[in-house]
Amino acid sequence: MGASFHDKAAVAAQWSLVILAAAAAVGMGVLPHLGVYRTMTVLSGSMVPTFRPGDMVVVRQESMRDLRVGQVIAYQVPIGARQVETHRVIRIVRGRGTNHPVIRTQGDANGAPDPWTAQLHGTTAWRLEAVVPKAGYAVNALRGRFFQLLTIVVVPALLAIVALRRLWAPPTPARIDG
Repeated sequence: MGASFHDKAAVAAQWSLVILAAAAAVGMGVLPHLGVYRTMTVLSGSMVPTFRPGDMVVVRQESMRDLRVGQVIAYQVPIGARQVETHRVIRIVRGRGTNHPVIRTQGDANGAPDPWTAQLHGTTAWRLEAVVPKAGYAVNALRGRFFQLLTIVVVPALLAIVALRRLWAPPTPARIDG
């Protein structure tokens, strides 16, 4: 006779997990490296309520010529450590419709504009596309040493054990329902 419903359900669940893991690997590992989009973990509360610390923001490239006041963009701060900031464009000081606009930005939760103007370079800007609440915490945890060890050593070892067990296990006798 064929496999039982329980066995079929277990195999279906295993394949679902494999497909989900492959989709996550492509979505989080491959597409950002191809420049389709970028993901960033929010570290401060400067953009509350648009997004909060621990959220993950997804930014996509769009033509610099399409940059408009009111858009939330990710850009490199022109002073200090030159970190990437994700704030709202509140003014295009000069260069509107060009590849080198100079902008003023402000966090939604901040009472004043950022204390700099930023000149953007290139043909594209990184515009906010989506916010995934609390996903930044998970991404940061997955980047940690514990999960690296888990994914590089423990999970492959367990998969190898399961595969070897299936190969070496004696065949189960067929059940005859009568």
